[in-house]
Amino acid sequence: MFTETLTKRGRRSALLDLLTGPHGVDRYTELVDPTWTRRQARARVIGVRRTTPRSVTLTLAPNRAFAGFKAGQHINVSVEIDGRRRTRPYSPANAQGDPYIELTVGRHDGGLVSNYLYEHARTGMIVGLDSVGGDFTLPAAGAGRILFVSGGSGITPVMSMLRTLRARRHTGEVAFVHYARSQDEACYRDELAEIARAMPNVAVIRGFTRTPAGSDVDGRFGTGHLPATMANPDAVYVCGPPALVDAVREIFPNAASESFVPPVFDLTAESSGGKVTFTDSAVEITDDGRPLLVQAEDAGLTPESGCRMGICFSCTRRKTSGVVRNVVTGAVSSTEEEDVQICVTAPVGDVDIAL
Repeated sequence: MFTETLTKRGRRSALLDLLTGPHGVDRYTELVDPTWTRRQARARVIGVRRTTPRSVTLTLAPNRAFAGFKAGQHINVSVEIDGRRRTRPYSPANAQGDPYIELTVGRHDGGLVSNYLYEHARTGMIVGLDSVGGDFTLPAAGAGRILFVSGGSGITPVMSMLRTLRARRHTGEVAFVHYARSQDEACYRDELAEIARAMPNVAVIRGFTRTPAGSDVDGRFGTGHLPATMANPDAVYVCGPPALVDAVREIFPNAASESFVPPVFDLTAESSGGKVTFTDSAVEITDDGRPLLVQAEDAGLTPESGCRMGICFSCTRRKTSGVVRNVVTGAVSSTEEEDVQICVTAPVGDVDIAL
């Protein structure tokens, strides 16, 4: 306790930073505890629960550099795997304003980070909290009658919203429709049942798509899956696979939606045949039409990357000259000296990248 108190006081001193230069006091305090830094948001894993066969729930204690999040937003979480820093976006499931962060990570076939966390996450583990983002959030004021729809691990941001509404003592009607493969794989099943018992204004509807035992509804999402009182909700939030998002938005076109499924890349354009120069490495290749990240890795370079789908920004590099195309949106940019996400950026002609 004395050491931690002394450290906190020391961090406030510009003189101490000067005396401990060139690294500053943070460089030395983080040798004692990796979370004792004011410049980088980090968290210590203080709880690990594997409550379903395909998910792990982590409780994180963030340091003071973490500024918090709004219910529904995602956090770019970084872990070191085989000596390389990997970043993925995960949405907290806890209520906005809680001192801890709760992440429920669903493992995916071939998913590097999700499988690593499911198999190896442990108490005491340190993770990076690189940034918070996303507009999939509750309004500051109450939204009246609310419909939440989620599928699989997409439950986490809407669970955060529901817990936040509960903390705010929301009295409007809420319908929470969640789809999972089976009852055993349904995250937060017991807590949702408890919330429905404790809050008469909340209706919970469960849909199990592969093993229907215990399911409240059959088939894909439709108006028949909603309580009679939810035919015209004031606000709709959906998070899950694209097919679920599409089904909800077909009925509620203005629904707020979120999906962390990798986008479909538009790779129909032919290779420009131009030169791609990775200037920092003095490596030059001929463009083959694929995203710059893939081409760089095939050329023997090891750029930092995370989600590989244009969300986490960890692969961002400076394009010093040339024209590039975003393979998700198709947008073309000729701006010089601009930062690009190389996981979703392909060259159009000669391009120089600071890598």
